[in-house]
Amino acid sequence: MTGFVASGQQWNLAADGHEATVVEVGGGVREYSVGGVPQLLGYAPDQVAPGSAGALLVPWPNRIRDGRYTFDGADRQLPLTEPAKHNASHGLLRWANWHAVGTAPDAVTLEAVVPPQPGYPHRLVARTRYGVGPAGLRADHEVTNAGPSDAPFGFGAHPYLYVEGSTVDDLLLHLPGTTERVLTDERSLPVGRTAVAGTGYDFRVPRRIGTAQLDTAFTRPAGEVTLSTVEGRGMTLWMDGAFRWVQVFTADVLPEPRRRRGVAVEPMTCPPDAFNSGEDLIVLAPGQTWRGSWGISPL
Repeated sequence: MTGFVASGQQWNLAADGHEATVVEVGGGVREYSVGGVPQLLGYAPDQVAPGSAGALLVPWPNRIRDGRYTFDGADRQLPLTEPAKHNASHGLLRWANWHAVGTAPDAVTLEAVVPPQPGYPHRLVARTRYGVGPAGLRADHEVTNAGPSDAPFGFGAHPYLYVEGSTVDDLLLHLPGTTERVLTDERSLPVGRTAVAGTGYDFRVPRRIGTAQLDTAFTRPAGEVTLSTVEGRGMTLWMDGAFRWVQVFTADVLPEPRRRRGVAVEPMTCPPDAFNSGEDLIVLAPGQTWRGSWGISPL
């Protein structure tokens, strides 16, 4: 693709009927299909990724209250990238340019740097390899602390799963073994945790989403997350043990035509506001590398 497009350079991957397009801005997957059938709610190359579709969330997923936190005895203030709710949202690389450090017909490896800055005086080097093949789409991530001091860290990804020809209301969601969810306030910030058993948030057995409006962090599923029709069309999303949480978002606040068209199933290493709570917060020592993987497979 030549000329300027909002999502930047495009890398097209293909193998065994699986095709994906990875983009420079945000380092995410813009489209993914199998046999021509879309598995993600994609967007046009000249769009700014709507609803952060596909973005990689470094060095934190979700939100930080008021953009403020204290680390290693120092108070920090991050930019408020969700001003309506007065939060710092989705990290510092969501709109960064990622560049390719390795390409193949079925894979691309991208790299981006979080430079030291007010609110986050640390240097991180993030690298992601996307590949497609018979098993589906796979993302392998690593982030290294390239600075001289310990750095607080979390990671998340933001794919919107999509079943063509079906509405979110009619889809079945399966979160096997997920026992708890995070309770949030009107600013989408955590105020506690509660069990899902016997509630409208219990998807341990596949269940129709119906009118449920989800923007909810759940404890890590015991197996693959599945989104499907009653006929069995759909996909699974797996994540390795690096991811201890998953956010499920039914996109109710997005404008048409994306409202409730897809379901964001977001692997996360930590819950919202972990920079303040410390829950599952990773502290990367100088030179230390974090690694995690997830992927999507059609049913």
